[in-house]
Amino acid sequence: MTMTMSEPTADPPSRTLVVSVVLFYIVAALAMIVANKWVLNATSAALFLLLVQLLISAFLLWIADLFRLFQDRLTLDIATCKALIPLIALNVTGLSFSNYTLKFVDTSFYQVARGLVLPFTVAASFFLLQTRPSVRILSACALVTAGFFIGVLLDGTPLSLVGIGFGVVSSLITAVATVVIKKSLPLVNDSSILLAWYSNVLSAVVLVPVMFVAGEGPAIFALLRGAPAPGAPEGTPSELPTFLWGSLVTGVVGFAMSVAGPLSIKVTSPISHMISAAVRGVASSFLGLWLFHDLISSGRAASIAVVLGGSIFYTWIKNEETKAAKTTGGYERVPMNEIDLERGSQLEERD
Repeated sequence: MTMTMSEPTADPPSRTLVVSVVLFYIVAALAMIVANKWVLNATSAALFLLLVQLLISAFLLWIADLFRLFQDRLTLDIATCKALIPLIALNVTGLSFSNYTLKFVDTSFYQVARGLVLPFTVAASFFLLQTRPSVRILSACALVTAGFFIGVLLDGTPLSLVGIGFGVVSSLITAVATVVIKKSLPLVNDSSILLAWYSNVLSAVVLVPVMFVAGEGPAIFALLRGAPAPGAPEGTPSELPTFLWGSLVTGVVGFAMSVAGPLSIKVTSPISHMISAAVRGVASSFLGLWLFHDLISSGRAASIAVVLGGSIFYTWIKNEETKAAKTTGGYERVPMNEIDLERGSQLEERD
């Protein structure tokens, strides 16, 4: 049916809203990376740190709900929990691998180790949302991919292959999770706050057995007793003070991320959300140089520059394609159109 001027249409978010949300996400994510690295430098219980962050974030969401700070009330029902199992599995795995990546690599290399997020997201959008990328978008992805391999192969400082492996897998999971979040929003009435609540609570529940299976039990018990970590040299101070302060800071920032992340994906496209993540990664590299005295070799600097260049190239391409879409009555957030077609069947499944 041909759309007329009198028919109601869904207006896309304003540029001011999109820019504000993206900036909020970048600042919160940067604070999360720096605070996480500070704690992970002092503790070997990376998954336990993640669990405490999730619990603090869920508690703050609950407090905010008590004071009616959100339009949507927080609920928990079994049907929705079951429907969100794929998202929770991806969330736990992705966050765990991301923490391990940051634990094994420098803050300045974190951007490089997770440099394949954009290409993976384009691929995930193609396979899961049937969003066909243009040739120019593929060329931007190729440039970003080249930046990743420049950093891995030409970095002059010793690299952790384990950290790089965690980064690649984390990038893939993050890309898929971004698309799954977009498709999961209808299950919670398009409420990013409610989705953040479910994600934090259910991820914390799933993470409890996972961290013991991963072998963190001895480190956790030593931490709670105020004793040095297992295998630490004699006289090593307890990690507990740093862990407590770091958990508090990262938990509060995690609360901000719980709001900012899904909201960013909701008002932008999955790929645009990943662009903000790329900018965040570049900024974190400079923060690593300043705060943690990381070494940035010429290869690492070139890698960061190429990844940033590919991201800027992609942003320009999307801007041009958006202008072209507007002249033909198109809509920039193509993936969301695909989701709208499936909204009825998805809402029927949530209860």
